[in-house]
Amino acid sequence: MVKVFIDPGHGGVDPGAVANGLQEKEITLQLAKEIQKILLNEYENIAIKMSRTTDQTVSLNSRTALANHWNADIFLSIHINAGKGTGFESYIYSNVGKMTKKYQDIIHNTIIKQVGFKDRGKKQADFHVLRNTKMPAVLTENGFIDTLQDSDRLKDPEFIRKLARGHVFGLAKALGLKKKDHNVTNSPSSQPLYKVQIGAFKNRKNAELLAEQAVQSGYNVIIIEE
Repeated sequence: MVKVFIDPGHGGVDPGAVANGLQEKEITLQLAKEIQKILLNEYENIAIKMSRTTDQTVSLNSRTALANHWNADIFLSIHINAGKGTGFESYIYSNVGKMTKKYQDIIHNTIIKQVGFKDRGKKQADFHVLRNTKMPAVLTENGFIDTLQDSDRLKDPEFIRKLARGHVFGLAKALGLKKKDHNVTNSPSSQPLYKVQIGAFKNRKNAELLAEQAVQSGYNVIIIEE
């Protein structure tokens, strides 16, 4: 089982960067959930845990401690940049092993190819989530919230899905993930798949709170809107 820890940056009282009608914490969560959904729906032998699944405050120490306790195979931290620039860049901690650098190279190059962002380079930084994780950790900065060219793209749900695909393709290549054979379920000899619904709510926030509890207990969770 490959364990992927996804860390949507900021949240709760910490909105992150704010500009052009957007908040970083909202975009990172939207992107992280899309990555989670694609991975669980389309790839085999994978478990996902997220540092947050709702708009909640989570300390940096809690994020890294949760990933370390879970013994994740990779830590992916998702952020949106600011500072009037444009494009995509990624970060790893300095003096890390070859595996982390390999993961950064693959994920970075795949995202650039998928979405066509300006390539701002593969960088190193002394960020807490990169320094205090025991597993390979990569942080992505997905466009500039305070540059109209980038923020307009980040407002487009289709672009967010495309950006999520870039992350997923990069993770799949780096970790050697195998895609599910969806044709197998149509075979007469295939085993049936049983699904369990644990709640139904009119308020999405209530659904997200229950989903978060299930995720923290180690279950894979998908919220379906009907």
